[in-house]
Amino acid sequence: MQATVTQKLREQFSPMAIYKDPASTNSLFAGRNLPSFVKDFILKRFINVDGSVNRAELTNFLDMVIPQKQTEVKDRLASGEELTLLTRFIIYIDLVKGVRRFGIPDLGIKINEGQIPEYVYKNHQGELVDGEKWGIIKLSVLPDEDGKKNHVEMVDYKPFKPYRSVDIDYLRNARAVFSTEEWIDVLLSSMEYEADGFETMTQKMEFLTRLLIFVEPRLNVIELAPKGTGKSFVFGNLSKYGWLVSGGKVTRAKLFYDKAKQQNGIIKNHDFTAFDEIQTIIFQEPAEIQAALKSYLESGKTTIDNNEFSSECGLMIMGNIPLNEQRRPLNYRYFDSLPQSFRESALLDRFHCFIEGWHLPRINKGIIYKGWTLNVEYFSEILHSLRTQNVYGLLFDELVGCDKNADTRDFNAVKRMTVAYMKLLFPHWTHAEDVNTDDFDTYCLQPAIRRRGIIKEQCHFIDVEFKTIMPNFWIKIDNTKSNVGAVENRLF
Repeated sequence: MQATVTQKLREQFSPMAIYKDPASTNSLFAGRNLPSFVKDFILKRFINVDGSVNRAELTNFLDMVIPQKQTEVKDRLASGEELTLLTRFIIYIDLVKGVRRFGIPDLGIKINEGQIPEYVYKNHQGELVDGEKWGIIKLSVLPDEDGKKNHVEMVDYKPFKPYRSVDIDYLRNARAVFSTEEWIDVLLSSMEYEADGFETMTQKMEFLTRLLIFVEPRLNVIELAPKGTGKSFVFGNLSKYGWLVSGGKVTRAKLFYDKAKQQNGIIKNHDFTAFDEIQTIIFQEPAEIQAALKSYLESGKTTIDNNEFSSECGLMIMGNIPLNEQRRPLNYRYFDSLPQSFRESALLDRFHCFIEGWHLPRINKGIIYKGWTLNVEYFSEILHSLRTQNVYGLLFDELVGCDKNADTRDFNAVKRMTVAYMKLLFPHWTHAEDVNTDDFDTYCLQPAIRRRGIIKEQCHFIDVEFKTIMPNFWIKIDNTKSNVGAVENRLF
């Protein structure tokens, strides 16, 4: 990233900026499987003004709150010690028995060994819900009510949320200082990637499109890409609000609602759920899952055993696709790379966006970012907060015209993606007069139309009844302005 961009970033985001040097800091976290948003939170506490890290104090902090060995934690608890840990844990609310349980997989504490007392739950009712959480928890071993055995009790809890709230207006004012190209480079560095490692703007935009489901509710995306392009890292490290499914068995109960346990599935309380390497995941009773997905992808609702389930969670399907020597798909029928249970046009037509992952470079050491950028925890909170900003949808309605007989799914897909691109690239646009219509067309509207068009074309290859023609969209307002750093009007 250019020095001028770095200077602007440090000036505009001084409290949230952090210096990253993976070569010197990764060794500090060796043996601890921590996502980037946790690492940045810790680094921020022990970083000096010049960007260097107080390694001794950081190491002492890690040893105190994130032990490396499972046996160490259990032994200390068994000896009567009360521990305070920064950790990932899983919550399961057993409504049948009236017990709130938790487990810490990384420390070997099983879901049936941990309990959350009533007073802790009442103090954090909005936080301690089903699913995966990160937080600072105080643990102690206490006897069960019958006194026959012990359990691990969560005697105190503090949610891992260094930024209780973020100021979107602050972001908007800061974004206005950067050109479009500069801001794209800032976003890439915030994802921990070096902008100069991408050869073209097409590659940059393809990579940033992965963030659309972070900022837009119920956006459904398919990405097919070769291995080694960073899919797992983006969806598993940049946000505590997402859930990454990597292999294993998946049931309808796990995704949506478990009637036997009276427990919501993983889709309920997350911004997005990403299925990594979809070809390796075993979907049990695929007909049931497919029926539930069709309803949910269409409306955000589905019915499971007479229980209505609703959520704002977006779905991401990621799979590998074989390429030729020119790094293009061997088969023009992209969806043939998906599992058989997903190769149904009626299901796939409910996805909005397609990412052509073969455009992306293979991740190498040279593309890992080193320098000043936004810390990931702040970045993820910004993305999460943008989900509820409705001004961009209103802007779309004011700016864009469309055929009256346009297919509803096509229109909704284009609108969702266009709005998401605005949130990500142009958060400072809040009124029509703010908008550079050339940039809007180039970076927001046309990419959305093209990505929805790929979905339609691929559905047509499965079922010829699906038409490939996209409706006409046009910009109603001519509000072209000069823009430093603008590129060609068509990126693709």
